Amino acid sequence: MKPIWYFVGLILLIMGGIIFLNGIYQALYPETVNTVLKETHPSLWWGAVMVLFGAVMFFKTKNQSV
Repeated sequence: MKPIWYFVGLILLIMGGIIFLNGIYQALYPETVNTVLKETHPSLWWGAVMVLFGAVMFFKTKNQSV
């Protein structure tokens, strides 16, 4: 059996990758609607944070078993 952090890391890795790719798309093709913090590109930042944390948790618990 795998620990729960293996699956949490996998989910964060996948969802962070999707959010990060969406942030790249929004940076390349900006929307016409202006928001307050549009210049900070939060999708890029949070997607990268989720990918990094998910990768750490996934690879840290990859070979562990309960």
